[in-house]
Amino acid sequence: MSKRALICLDVGEKRIGVAVADLSVRIAIPYDTIVVDGDELKMIATIIQSEDADTVVVGYPRNQLGDATAQTRYVERFAKQLEPMVSTIIFQDESLTSVLAEQRLKDQGGPYTKADIDAQAAAIILQDYIESHHG
Repeated sequence: MSKRALICLDVGEKRIGVAVADLSVRIAIPYDTIVVDGDELKMIATIIQSEDADTVVVGYPRNQLGDATAQTRYVERFAKQLEPMVSTIIFQDESLTSVLAEQRLKDQGGPYTKADIDAQAAAIILQDYIESHHG
């Protein structure tokens, strides 16, 4: 039986937003936010194992012209470290996801933190991936 869970990472230099999705229901949900403190790869490995995921979708930052930036290169280097953990790593455009995530949280009316925005952004990135690749 193949694994049906996907993990998505919205990689930043201070925090990593995490979302998960089960392909059988095709809905991405915010999962957690990991603080970048030296243990982030260990924490990601634990999530991959607990969710039984074999694919990680990584938010891919670019500037407004679609060009790579220093953040793009940071994310590419980070994703390379995930290769021993999963069979597939996929980059998914993350344009404006943080803006959309913050708007969604504002619309919900409750208090939220930057960490909440990161996890919500990861869910948006993952949902975009699911809709464009898994119908």
